[in-house]
Amino acid sequence: MGSWKTLRKLEVASPVPADIDIANSVEPFHISEIAKELNLSPDHYDLYGKYKAKVLLSLLDELQGSRDGYYVVVGGITPTPLGEGKSTTTVGLCQALGAFLNKKVVTCLRQPSQGPTFGIKGGAAGGGYSQVIPMDEFNLHLTGDIHAITAANNLLAAAIDTRIFHEASQSDKALFNRLCPPNKEGKRSFSDIMFRRLTKLGISKTRPEDLTPEEVKKFARLDIDPNSITWRRVMDVNDRFLRKISIGQGSEEKGMVRETGFDISVASEIMAVLALTTSLADMRERLGKMVIGNSKAGDPITADDLGVGGALTVLMKDAINPTLMQTLEGTPVLVHAGPFANIAHGNSSIVADKIALKLVGPGGFVVTEAGFGADIGTEKFMNIKCRYSGLTPQCAVIVATIRALKMHGGGPEVVAGKPLDHAYLTENVALVEAGCVNLARHIANTKSYGVNVVVAVNKFSTDTEAELNAVRNAALAAGAYDAVICTHHAHGGRGAVDLGIAVQKACENVTQPLKFLYPLDIGIKDKIEAIARSYGASGVEYSEQAEKQIEMYSKQGFSGLPICMAKTQYSFSHNATAKGAPSGFVLPIRDVRASIGAGFIYPLVGTMSTMPGLPTRPCFYEIDLDTTTGKVIGLS
Repeated sequence: MGSWKTLRKLEVASPVPADIDIANSVEPFHISEIAKELNLSPDHYDLYGKYKAKVLLSLLDELQGSRDGYYVVVGGITPTPLGEGKSTTTVGLCQALGAFLNKKVVTCLRQPSQGPTFGIKGGAAGGGYSQVIPMDEFNLHLTGDIHAITAANNLLAAAIDTRIFHEASQSDKALFNRLCPPNKEGKRSFSDIMFRRLTKLGISKTRPEDLTPEEVKKFARLDIDPNSITWRRVMDVNDRFLRKISIGQGSEEKGMVRETGFDISVASEIMAVLALTTSLADMRERLGKMVIGNSKAGDPITADDLGVGGALTVLMKDAINPTLMQTLEGTPVLVHAGPFANIAHGNSSIVADKIALKLVGPGGFVVTEAGFGADIGTEKFMNIKCRYSGLTPQCAVIVATIRALKMHGGGPEVVAGKPLDHAYLTENVALVEAGCVNLARHIANTKSYGVNVVVAVNKFSTDTEAELNAVRNAALAAGAYDAVICTHHAHGGRGAVDLGIAVQKACENVTQPLKFLYPLDIGIKDKIEAIARSYGASGVEYSEQAEKQIEMYSKQGFSGLPICMAKTQYSFSHNATAKGAPSGFVLPIRDVRASIGAGFIYPLVGTMSTMPGLPTRPCFYEIDLDTTTGKVIGLS
């Protein structure tokens, strides 16, 4: 079982019990035991109860001279609405590497949103015998990072509307006097954050009384154009009725009504900032640089212009530390950040990966997951996350299922909550082979980054030998380094040992440097078109609004940023019903927005909702508390 002292031998049952029952059947190790296995002393982390700890960022400075381990990203083929088990594979692979192959390993995962946990999809702790535990803590509040993001996001939203309100009713002088009030001695001064705005305006004076009336106006009046505001409020609940709301209905707001809406918390730019930041100082700069809209003159207005960048950083100061947890088999997990992959960049944090790579050291493995299909999650992992982190992966895993491949081959629609059609439960090799065009394109796209690609086929009980062989042959023909059948859902790490061996070989035999899909110094449209071609598109069509936004962002000096496509996860194209490997279509760009603090431009392909809704029968029907034992029941 290797040299890890915290390894736990699983007693697996067949058929596989419910995820929460498996999770509740295992007594987790105290998290200090897991920390000890990683050579962490109590000074390196803060305990959050018995089974969670925040690993302190200062550890990175201490480990600066240490060499990194191997870096592996897990993506997938274009999924069905049921998901194909990327999180489960990520955890199962790590349990195999740590518990059976005697490797130092850390799993790096995103923190799940509570929206899907109570909505349709359920939690995201993996599943079966490949899970992060305690799964109820993982899927619910964890260590409060998403709540911190919600608080910071909404503080900024309040600051925006309040500033518009106060500017509307005050003269330049009155506004300035209130922003720089006299102290007891009657002297006025600028607060530290105000110097950021003064510098931006090219004003080098340090005393409020020295400003000319023109400078007073420039400094004090942000003159925000309400129609340009892109910053929305957030909450971590699927609430469709908050997608579009009007605010300012109170009698004291003097008729300052405007239309806005709520997004789900994980869609907040602050979540993307947390995921892409590299240090506390870097996070402070990114939060301050976030653009909330424009002035009426067309200049970008930032959080620092509103004077709130420092306060946002204070709300986020603990959230920047990754949370240490464990798998069912006792291997360590770092959980940090949770941006969605269809509307944001869909990857866990850079700081967690950096800490983990130092902790496992040469010959060790860090395995992280990129959301949804490789066209979205892996593409953004490479072109956005690796660009900012400077880290280079050696291997990319692509998770596939017979079920999803049959769907791509022309099988009937797969609908969450409805029984699977007969076609998915009986052998049909031709359907599987036809669907492998989707897998082949994902392999080719992922290989182009210079990594070795290993295909992991998540085996279900209804899959046949002939179907599994068809996938393996198609994967190897498409250029995969290896293709492995896995049973980690049913057997834990033991079911992913072959995958672990394949990943190790793929890492040891990588021969190419990391290559990006596009350089940063080309235009916004050129970058969008490079990504569109990887989807199979023959061209791109821009709406009038998209053209206007591209022109504005280019003029404002933001064209050097990477691109984060907001696109359906259910097809390579913009049309969720176009399965397989569609080509020759024209990709429509409806709008283009910017997350300047996070550091990317995001084009909206078709209509992407940033606030999910609840179905007729949400997951919360199953969720309750056993009041005798205090244990959560019904979480999926």
